[in-house]
Amino acid sequence: MNFKVIIMRNKKNKHLGIEIDPILHYKLHYIAKYEGRSGNGQILYLIRKCIAEFEKQDGEIQVPDDVKKES
Repeated sequence: MNFKVIIMRNKKNKHLGIEIDPILHYKLHYIAKYEGRSGNGQILYLIRKCIAEFEKQDGEIQVPDDVKKES
């Protein structure tokens, strides 16, 4: 049996488009697959890890109320 997984995007989420060279792209997806993530999931993991490390060292980033309302 073939099953399709349908993931509904949260329309409130922001879209981030980046240009990336082919070797970096391949290596990102290689690591993502190794760790059981999609390429997008790996990027989100790395962004969250970066923010957590920053906030641990420099304190929590205060998010303005207007940005909180968007989420």
